[in-house]
Amino acid sequence: MKVLIVGGGGREHALAWKISLSPRVKKIFCGPGNAGIAQLAECVDIQDSNIPAIINLVRREKIDLTVVGPEVPLVAGLVDALEKEGYPVFGPRQRAAEIEGSKVMAKEIMHRYGIPTARYAVFDNAQQAKDYIKQLAGPCVVKADGLAAGKGVIVAEDEQTALAAVNDIMENQIFGVAGRRVVVEELLRGEEVSMLAFTDGEHVVPMLAAQDHKQVYDNDLGPNTGGMGAYAPAPVLTPELRQQVLENIMIPAVRGMAAEDRPYRGVLYAGLMMTDKGPQVLEFNARFGDPETQPLLMMLQSDLVDVMEALLAGELSKVDLRWYDGASVCVVLASGGYPGTYGKGEVINGLADLPENVVAFHAGTTLKNGQVVTAGGRVLGITARAGGIPEAIELAYQGVTRVKFSGMHYRKDIGKKAGNR
Repeated sequence: MKVLIVGGGGREHALAWKISLSPRVKKIFCGPGNAGIAQLAECVDIQDSNIPAIINLVRREKIDLTVVGPEVPLVAGLVDALEKEGYPVFGPRQRAAEIEGSKVMAKEIMHRYGIPTARYAVFDNAQQAKDYIKQLAGPCVVKADGLAAGKGVIVAEDEQTALAAVNDIMENQIFGVAGRRVVVEELLRGEEVSMLAFTDGEHVVPMLAAQDHKQVYDNDLGPNTGGMGAYAPAPVLTPELRQQVLENIMIPAVRGMAAEDRPYRGVLYAGLMMTDKGPQVLEFNARFGDPETQPLLMMLQSDLVDVMEALLAGELSKVDLRWYDGASVCVVLASGGYPGTYGKGEVINGLADLPENVVAFHAGTTLKNGQVVTAGGRVLGITARAGGIPEAIELAYQGVTRVKFSGMHYRKDIGKKAGNR
């Protein structure tokens, strides 16, 4: 069969890598792809937001399965457009993807269906939002309603930071139309963890718990990024808590979406805070996480294509996900200046020298004059699988030492929280 992967980041490289291992797959296409994906697939110069061009490619190449990676084409309705043409496609439809496309809609779903989350208020007027923040007189979180590439959430430990966030989002419009409305919510304390699950709209099959590292610097300091690393499984989510999340969060969300005429089919991602009151939802995403996908797919033993096709057929209940023993750790190598302004075109060396059981998933890379060069903020995800978390951490950082490019920086504490447990 022929598979098309839509997107061009680390998540999509991990998807291409895993899908390439399926004996049923004869050829993979990717649009737009990157230098790493190009070793596994035919990369086509199509942006993930160009729905007509993607449909033409699917039609021309007679693609048997399209897998949509990023949130932007999901929220724009790519799945609906392909389904209308009769093509199999993995990912939620537009009305379902709005659970990520609108923080307001997601909070309303949680509120209506009793899903544990922080108390919140919604504003489309900057002054009213500021007045509310002054009444709170304490820590809070300010979120742009729409998509902001993982950077639209400002954790404000004080009133001044929260007011500045409202200025930036609503008045200075640093996230464009995504900031027309804001959600202001209580600041939850605890340890973050991600649970991703496959769902066919009725059955929910959870993956291993994973933990992302959002802040740019060690010890969770500095501004938020798209993610500086991840590992799986995350021991903070014990088997008992995992069952609790499934029963109190994931299943009610899927059932609630169905009741709202937003049937959800694909991967549902819950970003959770483990509070002293139990797991609470920080946000829902409508797709595989990035960088959580890299360690998760390294740990997945099952054929991903079989899982996706069972899901599309409404037969997810027949799937028994199989996982490797041990753990996987992903360390993101970023361009100098990221998550602020960064340069491009730096030559990357050492990719051929990685240890066994280590994969460099490409995110922001491209080919120039036969060399792999940087082309984004997050450049590579050096991902290792080993017998346990300490061994996987050590192996991943061995891989990191082999790779070099000018300005490269990375966190040195990925997985440390798991080790503390």
